[in-house]
Amino acid sequence: MLRRVGIAAEVRVSQVDEGAALAAVEAVSGPLDPADVALALARAKADDIAFGATGVPDALVLGCDSVLELDGEVHGKPGSPQLAVQRWRRMRGRSGTLHTGHWLVDTRRPEVGGTRGSVGATSSTLVHFAELTDAEIERYVATGEPLHVAGAFTIDGLGGAFVSGVEGDHHGVVGLSLPLLRLLLADLGVAWFDLARPTA
Repeated sequence: MLRRVGIAAEVRVSQVDEGAALAAVEAVSGPLDPADVALALARAKADDIAFGATGVPDALVLGCDSVLELDGEVHGKPGSPQLAVQRWRRMRGRSGTLHTGHWLVDTRRPEVGGTRGSVGATSSTLVHFAELTDAEIERYVATGEPLHVAGAFTIDGLGGAFVSGVEGDHHGVVGLSLPLLRLLLADLGVAWFDLARPTA
């Protein structure tokens, strides 16, 4: 998504143990609400890449993580076909909130305009799910797509056919809110068009 708007982005996968990261945060602050779960995971992933074993000097590092809130419960990646089917049977014909946490770390030196600061926020979007039949759920899960994504669905893949509407930021449901990123960059003194470079 970043490359499509002209931002030269490199993908690095963090080695964060999500369960351990959440437990560490909750040991200090107590139970987190779903939006804060997404933000805590995004921060852990960004910090792992920015300051971990390999570190990334002189860069802007963005970590994102999404969770689906349904009936006040947090749902991440289902991981198994059985859980994905169960999840979709609960979701169909209903609505849930997709929370995508964003954490931005500036590791650039001050002499090159860096702040060495970090900022974060969460994009929350209400997602309306279509009324799927059992057969549709089973065929969708059999594709493997919903097993490794938050909430067991994608809006920009096969699962898009099963999302009847969204209220809020569509980009946040895809996994990276461009409007929110623009605001976070501004908080660190970086203008959107300093990074986004239209090609036409």
